[in-house]
Amino acid sequence: MDKLVLAIGDHFIEVTGDYSLSTLLSYDSFFKNGGQKVDLILTLKEGYGDPFMDYEVTITSTEDNIIFQRADYLIQVDADYRKAEIYYYDGLALKHSLMNLYSNFIVHHNWGVLLHSSSVIEGSKAHIFSGQSGAGKSTVAKMSQPRDLLSDEAAIIKITDDEVKVYPSPFWSELRASHVGEATLSSIQLLYQAKINRKQPLKKSQALMQLIDKVFYWSYSPAQTTQLMTLLKQVVEQVPIYELYFKKDPTFWELIS
Repeated sequence: MDKLVLAIGDHFIEVTGDYSLSTLLSYDSFFKNGGQKVDLILTLKEGYGDPFMDYEVTITSTEDNIIFQRADYLIQVDADYRKAEIYYYDGLALKHSLMNLYSNFIVHHNWGVLLHSSSVIEGSKAHIFSGQSGAGKSTVAKMSQPRDLLSDEAAIIKITDDEVKVYPSPFWSELRASHVGEATLSSIQLLYQAKINRKQPLKKSQALMQLIDKVFYWSYSPAQTTQLMTLLKQVVEQVPIYELYFKKDPTFWELIS
């Protein structure tokens, strides 16, 4: 199989191995022609394991590599996060394993986090909508159209000392990214369905505690957990975070715009 280059965030992942192109169709707009400096070499092997059973992931780590294993996939990545293999059962397993790998990859390289959220462009700024399962992340993304979308399930966030940016995500639930470039993050809205629209700012300490369980994150060392917390502290220092109580109609945007 020919090598492909998958562009996620500002990273380039060389993809090779034994797989069917139909399995990769949902990522087609994120593939590049090649020629870029590769950040990660990824080998895929289709047909591993059993159908999806649950989200439980077993992690084994040594000095040389880390292994993430679920019924429908297995990831083996070297300790420097430069080479990885994914063995997967089907398209769902590939999506979940790629999210797992990329999330740990960006935390390891102190680049950013993968947040369980939708993200929408208003003007030139990005706004993130997060919350517990069923809070309305995809609903808000749908009601925000025709504004451009960056994600409806997993937002890719780059964190630096100067700014926080959101990138188009290949990890989707129902919708697809309609914005092709990154945007500066202007706010994070934590969602609660309500009969009237209102929003409430959170203190930085409250916001940090709220964000921790919204990150796609598979911990395998105390040092990695510390690194993640440092990244999240940078987010709450730079980005205002609110609790957004919203009706199921687009009028909640009056509180954001």
